[in-house]
Amino acid sequence: MTTQGIAKPTANGKYAHIVPLPDPPREPDMQQTFRLLDFGSIVRYHFAQRNDVLVCGEGYLRYNGDNDAERFVPDCVVTFGVDPGAIVARNGYVISEVGKPPDFILEVASRSTGRRDYTVKREGYAAYGVREYWRFDHTGGEFHDTALAGDALVGDRYEPLEIHHEPDGLIWGHSPVLGLDICWEKEQIRLRDPATGEYIPTPEEAAARADFDAARADAEAARADAAEAELAVLREQLRRLQQD
Repeated sequence: MTTQGIAKPTANGKYAHIVPLPDPPREPDMQQTFRLLDFGSIVRYHFAQRNDVLVCGEGYLRYNGDNDAERFVPDCVVTFGVDPGAIVARNGYVISEVGKPPDFILEVASRSTGRRDYTVKREGYAAYGVREYWRFDHTGGEFHDTALAGDALVGDRYEPLEIHHEPDGLIWGHSPVLGLDICWEKEQIRLRDPATGEYIPTPEEAAARADFDAARADAEAARADAAEAELAVLREQLRRLQQD
Protein backbone atom coordinates (compact mmCIF):
# COMPACT_ATOMS: atom_id res chain seq x y z
CA MET A 1 0.00 0.00 0.00
CA THR A 2 1.63 3.22 -1.15
CA THR A 3 1.09 6.00 1.32
CA GLN A 4 0.91 9.59 0.12
CA GLY A 5 -0.31 10.64 3.53
CA ILE A 6 1.06 12.14 6.68
CA ALA A 7 1.77 9.33 9.10
CA LYS A 8 4.40 6.62 9.05
CA PRO A 9 3.24 3.00 9.37
CA THR A 10 2.86 1.73 12.90
CA ALA A 11 1.70 -1.55 14.39
CA ASN A 12 0.22 -0.15 17.57
CA GLY A 13 -3.27 -0.42 18.98
CA LYS A 14 -5.96 -2.62 17.53
CA TYR A 15 -3.96 -3.55 14.41
CA ALA A 16 -0.92 -4.85 16.28
CA HIS A 17 -2.08 -8.48 16.10
CA ILE A 18 -3.33 -8.40 12.51
CA VAL A 19 -1.28 -9.74 9.61
CA PRO A 20 -0.95 -7.08 6.87
CA LEU A 21 -2.89 -7.68 3.68
CA PRO A 22 -0.85 -8.81 0.66
CA ASP A 23 0.27 -6.33 -1.95
CA PRO A 24 -2.16 -6.42 -4.88
CA PRO A 25 -0.76 -7.28 -8.31
CA ARG A 26 -0.49 -4.16 -10.45
CA GLU A 27 0.33 -3.50 -14.07
CA PRO A 28 2.74 -0.53 -14.14
CA ASP A 29 1.57 2.60 -15.92
CA MET A 30 3.95 5.57 -15.74
CA GLN A 31 1.33 8.13 -16.80
CA GLN A 32 -1.04 6.91 -14.11
CA THR A 33 1.64 6.78 -11.39
CA PHE A 34 2.89 10.26 -12.24
CA ARG A 35 -0.55 11.84 -11.85
CA LEU A 36 -1.37 9.89 -8.69
CA LEU A 37 1.81 11.12 -7.03
CA ASP A 38 0.89 14.67 -7.99
CA PHE A 39 -2.64 14.35 -6.63
CA GLY A 40 -1.59 12.68 -3.37
CA SER A 41 1.15 15.24 -2.79
CA ILE A 42 -1.22 18.17 -3.32
CA VAL A 43 -3.86 16.75 -0.96
CA ARG A 44 -1.20 16.01 1.64
CA TYR A 45 0.13 19.55 1.38
CA HIS A 46 -3.36 21.05 1.74
CA PHE A 47 -4.20 19.02 4.87
CA ALA A 48 -0.69 19.03 6.34
CA GLN A 49 -1.87 20.60 9.61
CA ARG A 50 -4.11 17.62 10.39
CA ASN A 51 -2.89 14.25 11.69
CA ASP A 52 -6.18 12.38 11.16
CA VAL A 53 -6.20 12.40 7.36
CA LEU A 54 -5.30 9.30 5.37
CA VAL A 55 -4.07 9.77 1.81
CA CYS A 56 -2.94 6.48 0.31
CA GLY A 57 -3.38 4.09 -2.56
CA GLU A 58 -2.58 0.79 -4.23
CA GLY A 59 -3.85 -1.36 -1.37
CA TYR A 60 -6.97 -3.50 -1.20
CA LEU A 61 -10.28 -1.98 -0.15
CA ARG A 62 -12.34 -4.59 1.67
CA TYR A 63 -15.26 -4.75 4.02
CA ASN A 64 -13.84 -7.82 5.78
CA GLY A 65 -10.12 -8.35 6.01
CA ASP A 66 -10.25 -12.12 5.47
CA ASN A 67 -12.46 -12.04 2.37
CA ASP A 68 -10.05 -12.60 -0.52
CA ALA A 69 -12.94 -12.35 -2.97
CA GLU A 70 -12.98 -8.57 -2.46
CA ARG A 71 -10.55 -7.40 -5.14
CA PHE A 72 -10.98 -3.61 -5.36
CA VAL A 73 -7.69 -1.69 -5.36
CA PRO A 74 -8.37 2.09 -5.42
CA ASP A 75 -5.75 4.37 -6.93
CA CYS A 76 -6.13 6.97 -4.17
CA VAL A 77 -8.15 6.96 -0.94
CA VAL A 78 -8.75 10.02 1.25
CA THR A 79 -10.39 9.61 4.66
CA PHE A 80 -10.84 12.00 7.56
CA GLY A 81 -10.99 11.32 11.30
CA VAL A 82 -8.95 8.10 11.27
CA ASP A 83 -5.56 6.77 12.42
CA PRO A 84 -3.52 6.86 9.18
CA GLY A 85 -0.59 4.89 10.60
CA ALA A 86 -2.76 1.97 11.69
CA ILE A 87 -4.42 1.69 8.27
CA VAL A 88 -1.08 1.87 6.45
CA ALA A 89 0.30 -0.83 8.75
CA ARG A 90 -2.63 -3.04 7.71
CA ASN A 91 -1.50 -2.53 4.09
CA GLY A 92 -5.09 -1.99 3.02
CA TYR A 93 -8.38 -0.35 3.99
CA VAL A 94 -10.70 -2.72 5.86
CA ILE A 95 -14.01 -0.97 6.48
CA SER A 96 -15.13 -3.22 9.35
CA GLU A 97 -11.88 -2.45 11.20
CA VAL A 98 -11.65 1.27 10.46
CA GLY A 99 -15.31 1.75 11.36
CA LYS A 100 -16.24 3.77 8.28
CA PRO A 101 -15.84 3.60 4.50
CA PRO A 102 -13.45 5.96 2.74
CA ASP A 103 -14.70 9.52 2.31
CA PHE A 104 -13.19 9.94 -1.14
CA ILE A 105 -11.72 7.75 -3.88
CA LEU A 106 -9.97 8.79 -7.07
CA GLU A 107 -9.25 6.52 -10.01
CA VAL A 108 -6.80 7.69 -12.67
CA ALA A 109 -7.38 6.11 -16.08
CA SER A 110 -5.11 3.52 -17.57
CA ARG A 111 -5.51 1.48 -20.72
CA SER A 112 -5.87 -1.79 -18.81
CA THR A 113 -8.42 -0.72 -16.16
CA GLY A 114 -10.19 2.29 -17.65
CA ARG A 115 -13.55 0.69 -18.43
CA ARG A 116 -13.66 -1.09 -15.07
CA ASP A 117 -13.24 2.27 -13.31
CA TYR A 118 -16.53 3.74 -14.57
CA THR A 119 -18.57 0.51 -14.49
CA VAL A 120 -17.71 -2.20 -11.95
CA LYS A 121 -15.82 0.06 -9.55
CA ARG A 122 -18.50 2.75 -9.62
CA GLU A 123 -21.11 0.23 -8.51
CA GLY A 124 -18.76 -1.37 -5.99
CA TYR A 125 -17.71 1.84 -4.29
CA ALA A 126 -21.35 2.90 -3.98
CA ALA A 127 -22.13 -0.44 -2.32
CA TYR A 128 -19.22 0.12 0.11
CA GLY A 129 -20.63 3.55 1.04
CA VAL A 130 -17.78 5.71 -0.32
CA ARG A 131 -19.08 9.29 -0.08
CA GLU A 132 -17.44 10.59 -3.26
CA TYR A 133 -15.93 8.83 -6.26
CA TRP A 134 -13.93 10.75 -8.87
CA ARG A 135 -12.38 9.64 -12.16
CA PHE A 136 -9.65 11.43 -14.12
CA ASP A 137 -8.55 10.54 -17.65
CA HIS A 138 -5.58 12.50 -18.97
CA THR A 139 -6.44 11.42 -22.53
CA GLY A 140 -9.73 13.33 -22.35
CA GLY A 141 -11.91 10.22 -22.44
CA GLU A 142 -10.06 7.54 -24.40
CA PHE A 143 -9.80 5.22 -21.38
CA HIS A 144 -12.73 6.48 -19.28
CA ASP A 145 -16.10 7.58 -20.56
CA THR A 146 -15.11 11.23 -20.04
CA ALA A 147 -12.12 13.37 -19.09
CA LEU A 148 -13.35 14.12 -15.55
CA ALA A 149 -16.27 12.78 -13.55
CA GLY A 150 -17.38 12.91 -9.93
CA ASP A 151 -20.19 11.15 -8.07
CA ALA A 152 -21.71 11.82 -4.67
CA LEU A 153 -23.47 9.08 -2.71
CA VAL A 154 -27.19 9.72 -2.30
CA GLY A 155 -28.77 6.88 -0.34
CA ASP A 156 -27.14 3.80 -1.76
CA ARG A 157 -26.58 5.16 -5.27
CA TYR A 158 -24.23 7.63 -6.91
CA GLU A 159 -25.52 10.86 -8.40
CA PRO A 160 -23.20 12.74 -10.80
CA LEU A 161 -21.66 15.98 -9.59
CA GLU A 162 -21.74 18.95 -11.95
CA ILE A 163 -18.74 19.19 -14.29
CA HIS A 164 -17.93 22.52 -15.97
CA HIS A 165 -16.28 22.91 -19.38
CA GLU A 166 -14.62 26.31 -19.85
CA PRO A 167 -13.88 27.88 -23.24
CA ASP A 168 -10.12 27.69 -22.61
CA GLY A 169 -10.28 23.91 -22.25
CA LEU A 170 -10.34 23.77 -18.46
CA ILE A 171 -12.66 21.08 -17.10
CA TRP A 172 -13.55 21.15 -13.41
CA GLY A 173 -15.99 20.14 -10.72
CA HIS A 174 -16.32 20.84 -7.00
CA SER A 175 -15.67 18.17 -4.39
CA PRO A 176 -17.74 18.86 -1.25
CA VAL A 177 -15.76 16.21 0.65
CA LEU A 178 -12.37 17.84 -0.02
CA GLY A 179 -13.79 21.36 -0.13
CA LEU A 180 -11.78 21.91 -3.32
CA ASP A 181 -12.30 22.10 -7.05
CA ILE A 182 -10.85 19.18 -9.01
CA CYS A 183 -9.54 20.34 -12.38
CA TRP A 184 -8.48 18.76 -15.68
CA GLU A 185 -6.03 21.23 -17.24
CA LYS A 186 -3.85 20.35 -20.20
CA GLU A 187 -3.93 16.63 -19.28
CA GLN A 188 -2.89 17.39 -15.69
CA ILE A 189 -4.93 17.00 -12.51
CA ARG A 190 -4.98 20.07 -10.27
CA LEU A 191 -6.81 21.10 -7.11
CA ARG A 192 -8.13 24.64 -6.72
CA ASP A 193 -9.28 26.65 -3.71
CA PRO A 194 -12.80 27.85 -4.63
CA ALA A 195 -12.48 30.80 -2.22
CA THR A 196 -9.45 32.27 -3.97
CA GLY A 197 -9.61 30.66 -7.40
CA GLU A 198 -5.95 29.69 -7.03
CA TYR A 199 -4.47 26.22 -7.46
CA ILE A 200 -3.19 24.38 -4.40
CA PRO A 201 0.55 24.22 -5.09
CA THR A 202 2.40 21.00 -5.63
CA PRO A 203 5.28 20.43 -3.16
CA GLU A 204 7.70 21.51 -5.90
CA GLU A 205 5.74 24.71 -6.52
CA ALA A 206 5.51 25.38 -2.78
CA ALA A 207 9.28 24.91 -2.41
CA ALA A 208 9.96 27.17 -5.40
CA ARG A 209 7.62 29.81 -3.97
CA ALA A 210 9.34 29.58 -0.57
CA ASP A 211 12.74 30.00 -2.27
CA PHE A 212 11.44 32.99 -4.23
CA ASP A 213 9.97 34.59 -1.10
CA ALA A 214 13.22 34.00 0.80
CA ALA A 215 15.27 35.52 -2.03
CA ARG A 216 12.94 38.52 -2.19
CA ALA A 217 13.16 38.98 1.58
CA ASP A 218 16.96 38.84 1.38
CA ALA A 219 16.97 41.41 -1.42
CA GLU A 220 14.66 43.72 0.53
CA ALA A 221 16.86 43.37 3.62
CA ALA A 222 19.94 44.18 1.54
CA ARG A 223 18.25 47.28 0.11
CA ALA A 224 17.22 48.36 3.60
CA ASP A 225 20.80 47.91 4.84
CA ALA A 226 22.15 49.90 1.90
CA ALA A 227 19.63 52.69 2.49
CA GLU A 228 20.53 52.79 6.18
CA ALA A 229 24.25 52.96 5.34
CA GLU A 230 23.64 55.79 2.85
CA LEU A 231 21.58 57.66 5.45
CA ALA A 232 24.39 57.23 7.99
CA VAL A 233 26.85 58.80 5.49
CA LEU A 234 24.53 61.76 4.88
CA ARG A 235 24.09 62.28 8.61
CA GLU A 236 27.85 62.31 9.09
CA GLN A 237 28.28 64.82 6.27
CA LEU A 238 25.60 67.05 7.80
CA ARG A 239 27.28 66.86 11.21
CA ARG A 240 30.59 68.00 9.74
CA LEU A 241 28.95 70.88 7.87
CA GLN A 242 27.28 72.02 11.06
CA GLN A 243 30.64 71.95 12.88
CA ASP A 244 32.26 74.04 10.18
